[in-house]
Amino acid sequence: MRLLFRQRFFSWFDSYDIYDDNEETVYTVKGQLSIGHCLTIYDANNNRIGMVQEKFLTFLPKFEIYEYDLQNNCRYIGQISKEFTFFKPRYNIDFNGWQIEGSWTEWDYSILDSNGRNIAQISKELFHMTDTYVLDIARPSDALHVLMFVLAMDAEKCSRNN
Repeated sequence: MRLLFRQRFFSWFDSYDIYDDNEETVYTVKGQLSIGHCLTIYDANNNRIGMVQEKFLTFLPKFEIYEYDLQNNCRYIGQISKEFTFFKPRYNIDFNGWQIEGSWTEWDYSILDSNGRNIAQISKELFHMTDTYVLDIARPSDALHVLMFVLAMDAEKCSRNN
């Protein structure tokens, strides 16, 4: 499954549209006014299905990941935190044994399971006015979770560069 992750050009808060290969919107992400990043994910029918919430007052950036069920109940499912490294960005994921490694340019990332199998490849597309990523996801059932971790990584990078 391939998704195109594109930040909206004019937006006061973090807002993203996520498209499939046919350029149809699969997910919409809306940022909220809060201390730290708070990103809510909606499906194509505008149902709230997930949230990425930055933890405040941590030594290194940390984000908690939540899912919503059909009754709109919120459930914590894991977290992602930036690890201290000098060259290649690395993140620690507390979710299903996943791990993330990135290139030193911070344009390409791999998400692997605990056995080293590929969950997703994330690549930043250059020469766009806003952040644009291509997410190649091995199993469509992992798409929402991969998206949440990419949102957290992008928010961490955005905070660091401001």
